Amino acid sequence: MEAFLVSTGIVALAEIGDKTQLLAFILAAKFRKPVPIILGILTATIANHSAAGALGAWITTVVGPEILRWVLGVSFIAMAGWTLIPDKFDESEAKFGHFGVYGTTVLAFFLAEMGDKTQIATVALAAQYHSFFTVVAGTTLGMMIADGPAVLLGDRIANRMPVKLVHRIAAAIFLILGVATLAGAGARWGF
Repeated sequence: MEAFLVSTGIVALAEIGDKTQLLAFILAAKFRKPVPIILGILTATIANHSAAGALGAWITTVVGPEILRWVLGVSFIAMAGWTLIPDKFDESEAKFGHFGVYGTTVLAFFLAEMGDKTQIATVALAAQYHSFFTVVAGTTLGMMIADGPAVLLGDRIANRMPVKLVHRIAAAIFLILGVATLAGAGARWGF
């Protein structure tokens, strides 16, 4: 349960102000069809985070526990710093109009999520918790918690959200996870 809750919380916080959330705002404004956009985000996230979770699970089979502890600890600390850097969005990431609203959303989101903070976090969390399905379910829910309201409420919430504060909270959680991992907090679970 911890893996699910931590994965959900970290990704939901990290996604606030992220380029994929900005993409959700733009798609919602452009198409004004929330259901296919939300379904497209869900589809792209499941595909992208499943691949990331599989990579994280695979890493645990080829890297020893002590090296993995250091790699994960440093990765979480790096994610803390990365979370504090505001994302920029390039509108060209949303130009797949001939695929319809759903197809455009799936393609744009999948591509925008490649190498993104939340995808890297999914790799690290899957390796940390040794729980592919729980982590992918949690990170997917976190994306939907952040991006669903972005699609449904759009500009009404964009200007009211304290993005810097949310990023600082997410960075603090990543930092705590990194320090705890380096200190061996997960040793009782075998990592």
